[in-house]
Amino acid sequence: MGKDNSKVNMPKHRLVEIVKRLINYTPISPADSEFLMGYKIGENYAFAGRICPELSDSKKQVIRGVYHRIWQRLEDFAIEKNETEFIHSLWGLWLPLAWELLALYRQKSNPLLLGIMGLQGTGKTTTAEILSVILEYLGVYCVAVSLDDFYKTYGQRQILAQMDPRLIWRGPPATHDVSLAIEVLSRLKRRQYPVAIPRFDKSLVGGKGDRAFFEPINRADIIILEGWFVGVRPVPEKEFDNPPYPIVTQEDRQFALDCNRRLKEYLPLWGMIDYLVVFNPEDYRYSLQWRQEAERKMRLGGKTGMTEREVEEFVYYFWKALHPQIFLPLLINDPQLTQLVVNLDEYRRVTAVYRPGT
Repeated sequence: MGKDNSKVNMPKHRLVEIVKRLINYTPISPADSEFLMGYKIGENYAFAGRICPELSDSKKQVIRGVYHRIWQRLEDFAIEKNETEFIHSLWGLWLPLAWELLALYRQKSNPLLLGIMGLQGTGKTTTAEILSVILEYLGVYCVAVSLDDFYKTYGQRQILAQMDPRLIWRGPPATHDVSLAIEVLSRLKRRQYPVAIPRFDKSLVGGKGDRAFFEPINRADIIILEGWFVGVRPVPEKEFDNPPYPIVTQEDRQFALDCNRRLKEYLPLWGMIDYLVVFNPEDYRYSLQWRQEAERKMRLGGKTGMTEREVEEFVYYFWKALHPQIFLPLLINDPQLTQLVVNLDEYRRVTAVYRPGT
């Protein structure tokens, strides 16, 4: 179970009080300013030592400018909000990450490509939205694109499923148009505007999904690519000698091996990423629990949602394709591949923000 005691939450509650005074333009004390400068998330906090008084003052100004915008954006996307955790993540993760990305962008002659990898329900899309708001407030224009947007068309996936009937759902390696992704992102990084970005609509074709339209883009200083296996690399095949559940049968193992081999096609795409953030649940099985909760809320709200059994089969299918226990360790431990790791507890609270190898 996630930690939820007064000793753990005391710093968060003080942070909330100070930030609320800031956004209401109420003066804060020198002790409060010192607290803000020293606020960190977990051990080996990635941004510790980088918060000088000048940067802290800038963060105070920016949080006044973006707080209500971000809160409204979360409402627009019907994202469940917890004010304490929102402020904790905003001050300890999103704001310092935005500053780091801004500094990197200013060092480059071309747009910066940020990759965000996370299992279902980890908050990668929310993070992309929030970073866009902050960076645009700072004068940097962002374009967010999902790996889903580069799915092959419904017709192409039908042909693919005939060739390999195991690809019953979109999502695993081989279901994306990697060449199109490389072409689009290359044009964005070279500023060859206008650039037509494909947009995928999962509600089309009876929920099977299809490419809906191309969106013309005329500026992109920072490009955000998010997806459930963005940056994931092939691993040695011996990792599948005694694979974790639900890779049980020989057929399961063969599917996992084939998906591992198909990751090679994505390596040129991952090689374009300048900065990779990995959302890392403290237990990967939380993603099953989160998906069940989401579907349960849909059913209670009168919408069509999967049953508990259907959710289990759905999530297990993706674990069989690319099992988190096999593929995540490489990313969260290799500083050559990943620049930032964000740990999440059972309640999706951010518990650590660190750099691999620290």
